[in-house]
Amino acid sequence: MIEEFKTFIAVVEHQNFTKAGESINLSQPTVSTHIKNLENYFNTTLINRSIKQKTISITDNGYLLYKRAREIITSIESIKDELNSMSNSIKGHIKIGASLTIAEYFLPNFLALFSSKYPEIELEMLIENTHKICDKVKSSNLDIGLVEGTLASFDFNQKFFFKDNMVLTFSPKSDIDSGNFNLDSIKNKKWIVREDGSGTREYLNIFLSTHKITPKQIMVLGSNYAVKEAIKNNLGISIISKLVTDSEPDYLSTVSLDDTYNRYFSFITPKGINPSNTTNLFIDELNKYAASLNK
Repeated sequence: MIEEFKTFIAVVEHQNFTKAGESINLSQPTVSTHIKNLENYFNTTLINRSIKQKTISITDNGYLLYKRAREIITSIESIKDELNSMSNSIKGHIKIGASLTIAEYFLPNFLALFSSKYPEIELEMLIENTHKICDKVKSSNLDIGLVEGTLASFDFNQKFFFKDNMVLTFSPKSDIDSGNFNLDSIKNKKWIVREDGSGTREYLNIFLSTHKITPKQIMVLGSNYAVKEAIKNNLGISIISKLVTDSEPDYLSTVSLDDTYNRYFSFITPKGINPSNTTNLFIDELNKYAASLNK
């Protein structure tokens, strides 16, 4: 029944039999057979099918089974990890979601060290903004999410692991004096911002609101790298992570901000599901690495 559970999970997540089959390398007839087997076993309808419109909808019983099936598969993976840990090498698979700042400027060195230490642990990483990572963790599509800021949600477990400082950033070519800074010098500037839903954008919005600044113009870019490059080329100013500015100190000028703009990176895990041993190992190593940087 494990394979049927995996098939059903894929159908729920893709909301489509064909796409679900492609994701787990099964033909559509096999997918249909697996779903029918589950419905017969549990004596209930899990999926309503509209042949005319070629659409499906998951029933309430279907969503309940989806949640339980995810828990069962996670438990099986945990048992597998425990058995593997009894051998000479540690094996496993972790699905990680990371928001862009963390993925671009924190994780590369850490993942290199982790993979070197545990070469037989497979890492699968999704990079999205904080909002989307939270949605994926909530639906148990990820084992762990690494996001920015404090989240007002009870849909997952959250723990901080790293303090990050946000700084006002601009090009050395601009007319802003970082040594003798005053707010008037930025009140008529163009701002480079991330998209709504990103952790970085939230802090920039707080800054503008607190200081009653109405941007002359706003340019929205979808990655920290794009924001950084735009600032370097003197296209505008922004508030971004010090991790980003530290990567190119010769091309970015900064002004430190007060503690209001200190934020924490945190890891989140699905509520009600115990992380696998491999995920817990990842968390332990992550905390050790972050502690070494915060010293």
